[in-house]
Amino acid sequence: MKDAGIDVDKLAIVRELAERGSITAVAAATYRTPSAVSQTIKALERDLGTVLVEREGRGVRLTEAGRLLAEGAVEIAQVVARTRARLEEFRGEVAGEVAVTAFPSGAEMLLAPLAPRLATRAPGVTVRLSDLDLAEYEVRAATADHDVVVGHSVVAVPDPAATGLHVTPLLREPLDVAVPQDHRLAGRDRVRPEDLVGERWIGVPVGHPFDLLLPMLAVDGQSPRVEQRFLDNHVTAAFVAAGQGVALLPRLWRRAAEARGVTLLPLDGVRAGRHVFALARPDRAERAAVRCVLDALLEIADEAR
Repeated sequence: MKDAGIDVDKLAIVRELAERGSITAVAAATYRTPSAVSQTIKALERDLGTVLVEREGRGVRLTEAGRLLAEGAVEIAQVVARTRARLEEFRGEVAGEVAVTAFPSGAEMLLAPLAPRLATRAPGVTVRLSDLDLAEYEVRAATADHDVVVGHSVVAVPDPAATGLHVTPLLREPLDVAVPQDHRLAGRDRVRPEDLVGERWIGVPVGHPFDLLLPMLAVDGQSPRVEQRFLDNHVTAAFVAAGQGVALLPRLWRRAAEARGVTLLPLDGVRAGRHVFALARPDRAERAAVRCVLDALLEIADEAR
């Protein structure tokens, strides 16, 4: 490697390529043309005297040297963000916009109270909020375009070491069986998988967290029969109330479910629940404004339990 300085801005492009996986995606995210991204990487290769990117099929991938620089770019970004945060706190001027997205029921529970809370706690911090319903394997990638991503999993809270992300566990919420209020099981305190044999189910799209639980409700090799699949809990509750099937719904959604003519029943024999967490790129998590948002989300989640 040549004895040359490293251009931090060029280094950031290598980091984006490691995160996004393609020149085209990096170009779109950084408001450049694909040609400009390629030229930036080539210029960095000339500066350092080493190959950072190699062809793989129709795309490209980082070489070992490229991956090393991408990791370094993350570390540099963390140090810069941490230093800026300390300066902001020293001056008492914590401010900035934070882009936060969450799965829809998480947005309803956690994001709706967020802006009012920040208005009193950190008036210089503004939030740009959205909902984004993703399959579980897609949640990590969303951190490239949002400062904070609130996700959920029926398996576990993501491992920071495995994901390379800053992970904030928020809560664990049980999932209950939703039935119409006139259903044969509606008067029960609890139900077991064998009580649900033969029921029609309203599920979620394949690959979304709740879908991973249904096979756990199989009895004698007979898996639940999913007849319809919806993303939105409100739509699911409407179909359940109309007698079109039963479903899994989060327990903290009980009041909204009951208002729609749906009863939620705890499950015995199956540990049905979802872990709710916030993900952020490690450098963004160092921002003072982002830390304010994460602290507020923790408070809101604690109050929701």
